[in-house]
Amino acid sequence: MQLGVLEIHPWGSREEDLEHPDLLVFDLDPGPGVGWPEVITGANLLRLRLEGLGLTVFAKTSGGKGLHLVLPIEPRAGWQEAKSFTRAVALDLARQHPDRFTADSKKAKRVGKIFIDYLRNGRGATAVAAYSTRAAAGAPVSTPLGWEELDRNLPPERYRIDNLPQRMARLKNDPWAALFRIRQGLPSKA
Repeated sequence: MQLGVLEIHPWGSREEDLEHPDLLVFDLDPGPGVGWPEVITGANLLRLRLEGLGLTVFAKTSGGKGLHLVLPIEPRAGWQEAKSFTRAVALDLARQHPDRFTADSKKAKRVGKIFIDYLRNGRGATAVAAYSTRAAAGAPVSTPLGWEELDRNLPPERYRIDNLPQRMARLKNDPWAALFRIRQGLPSKA
């Protein structure tokens, strides 16, 4: 089968149970005036917020200028419940840090802030897959990272189709080895 595509954007559910997501994505999309160090700080704040709810979350470059935090869950909640949960977390973080985050998708609201895009968690919504190339100069690749790799000196477009094989050869452990083993339910309150 030939797809003829550069980017692969799957749903957050599997074919055998399309109506119950098992991966939720928080897309940290920096607005104008937000640098990479601020995105990393934002990712760590979101990580701490989710860990405070007893949840384990994983990070990956988006292949663009931001980061994705990926949350594996038990496929029990429906799409509306999953989206409501991610929206509540995004709104709460934006309330706690109004100078740093917005949960409003309007471009004018993003200046100097990180948009926490929770909208990727609705039925039919997609997010770029791990290890998918992106349709941009240099063919950047959305790359899973260990939290210890998330560094101010690691540019968001660091991994590309030409250098990702070297990264893979150097890795001692898969940073996402536990992703599909961890199954956690959504907390009743965000």
